[in-house]
Amino acid sequence: MRIISCIKPGKLEYRDVPEPVCLPGYSIIKIRRIGICGTDIHAFGGTQPYFSYPRVLGHELAAEFVEGDAPRLRKGDMVTIIPYQHCGRCIACRSGHTNCCQHMQVIGVHIDGGMADLLMVPSRLLLSAEGLDPDRLALVEPFAIAAHGVRRAAVLSQENVLVVGAGPIGLATMEMAAIAGADVLAIDVNDNRLAWAKKIEGVKATFNALDEHLEERLRDATDGDMPTVVIDATGNLDAINNAFRFMSHAGRYVLVGLQKGDITFNHPEFHKREGTLLSSRNATRKDFDWVLEHIRAGRITPEKYITHHIHFNDIVEEFPALIADANIVKAMISLD
Repeated sequence: MRIISCIKPGKLEYRDVPEPVCLPGYSIIKIRRIGICGTDIHAFGGTQPYFSYPRVLGHELAAEFVEGDAPRLRKGDMVTIIPYQHCGRCIACRSGHTNCCQHMQVIGVHIDGGMADLLMVPSRLLLSAEGLDPDRLALVEPFAIAAHGVRRAAVLSQENVLVVGAGPIGLATMEMAAIAGADVLAIDVNDNRLAWAKKIEGVKATFNALDEHLEERLRDATDGDMPTVVIDATGNLDAINNAFRFMSHAGRYVLVGLQKGDITFNHPEFHKREGTLLSSRNATRKDFDWVLEHIRAGRITPEKYITHHIHFNDIVEEFPALIADANIVKAMISLD
């Protein structure tokens, strides 16, 4: 079968490898769709933490079940995966926080992922999704990340929630916060991304991060309070550091985005607010189930954010230009 390996920063390569042989406790799936996410882009660019080369990328997946010991699944059934392999033994796993396992192995990051014809995964990580369109199904994972971030923030109805970054995770986070009943505000440097944010019911205002009067405009939009919840979905160090000043007194700041550097902020300003700083890593099965439930009910339609379709056969040649397109929101790889 064919795989696409990121052999070093800036270099993808097709390779022929043997098909996987199914082991006890595992299942083999046939990949139908792969969503390109920020992790893939950062890995290609050499800026992804916890990463080594060569690596097969891809963890936003829609697939068909081929074989294995997953209960209640038959050959040809549509599935997606929880791409976070957890140990089940560490302190995080024992307390139900499988999303931040001490020995986490994320498919497509720590171990090889879904840019392949076939993939063998632990059967316990499969989610049945029969009847769901592959484009929609491949986007369950980023929406689960967003759902987890909003749950970490403990968003309340009618709170002012500021989402920094209007990429795919940011847009999904805005949707999740709006479903929680928040009044959502959005910041980005890209007006095209902000135009997508404006289409989300519950987003009451958008702001360009380059506006020199940004803090004043946020204050006006929140009746002088500033947002009680700030969620970073950029993974950009400057954006993360700058957003501390947007948080209200007694506010919460949740970092969904990830970058390699050290965060710095003014301690007295943070302290006087009695601010709460939280990270949000990956998602749990509860988040995946919640997203699937909302997709089936028609409350979220993730596929509307797909702006680019590309075939598996064209990825190696076209990937650099694809991810350099400033107007891209979500690109989807097809193996059909």
